[in-house]
Amino acid sequence: MKIISAAAINALKKALSTVYWYKSDLRSFLDHTITNKQILSYLDWNDYKRNICSRLVDLLVKNEEKTQNDLLKLVYELCNMNDFSHLKQLDDGAEKEKAAKESVSALRKLSKGHLEQQKEQEEVEERRNKVFKKQLEQSAVREKLEEIKTDFYALVSSNDAQKRGFQLEKLLKDLFNLFDLDSKASFRITGEQIDGMFTFENNDFLLEAKWYKDPVDISSLDAFSGKLSRRLENTLGLFISINGFSPDAIQAHSTGRRLMILMDGSDLMAVLEGRIDLIQLLVRKRRYAAQTGNIYLGIHEIMKGI
Repeated sequence: MKIISAAAINALKKALSTVYWYKSDLRSFLDHTITNKQILSYLDWNDYKRNICSRLVDLLVKNEEKTQNDLLKLVYELCNMNDFSHLKQLDDGAEKEKAAKESVSALRKLSKGHLEQQKEQEEVEERRNKVFKKQLEQSAVREKLEEIKTDFYALVSSNDAQKRGFQLEKLLKDLFNLFDLDSKASFRITGEQIDGMFTFENNDFLLEAKWYKDPVDISSLDAFSGKLSRRLENTLGLFISINGFSPDAIQAHSTGRRLMILMDGSDLMAVLEGRIDLIQLLVRKRRYAAQTGNIYLGIHEIMKGI
C-alpha cells in the first residue's frame, strides 16, 4: 500500500477547498464520494470551508490503513474534474475558476502514482464485470433475471394500475435481493408508489419508484427530497421512474446539496437483460453525480464507457 506524500496531502486540501464555493455543494460531493460516513460526522459545517477540508483530510490520513480507499477515491474524483463553469457565475468567477483549475492540476502532478493505483483497481473491477457478464449466461443469476424480465414485460402490457404497482413492488424486491443489496424495510405501496430502504457501499438509501404515464416532474422529486431531509443526515436516495424524468426536474435537483440519484425504465431493462449488473449501474450513477453534480446518467451514456 503506497502512503500518500505530505505534499500531495496539502495539495488535496487546497483542491478540495477551491473546487466548490458553497458548503452545500462541497457537502453533496463528499456525501457521494466518502463511504465512511462516521468520518463525515466529525466535521463542523459551521466552521470555515478551508478548516472543514483540512479536518476531513487529516482524519482520513490519521488512520490511512483503514481509510485509504476513501482517500484515494477523493483524490481520484478531484483529479477527474475538468468542468469548473459553476464558479464562473460567482463574483470574481474567473479568478475562482482559475484557482480551482490550478489546484486540481497541482494535485494531479503530485498524485500521479496514486491515480495509477486507483486506475489499476478500476481495471480489476472492469475485469470482474466482464467475468460476471460471461458467467451470467449460464448462471442462476441469469435464470432469475430472465424470470424477473418476463414479469416486467407482463406489467408493461397491464392496464390495471393498482395491480401493476403491487407487482412492481415484488419485482424490485426480487431484483435488489438478487444483487445482495441489504434491504432494511419492506417496500410499501400507495397507489403506484413503492418505498423501501437498502444499503449500498455502507450508505443507507431510501428508494422510491413511480410508474406514471408521463415523466416524473419537479413536484415528485421535491416530495422525495423532503422525505430524505427528514431522515438521518447521511441518508441518500434512489428514485426509479419507469417513464423517466422531465429535464427541468433533473436540472432543478442537480444543484445545491444533491441527495439522490435517478434510474429509469431503460436502466432497469439493461439490468434485466444482463447488459450491466445493478451494482455497477449504481456505482457509475453515483460517481457521475459526485463528479458533475448531475443526478441523472442515462444507460446509453454508461454503456459507451463499458
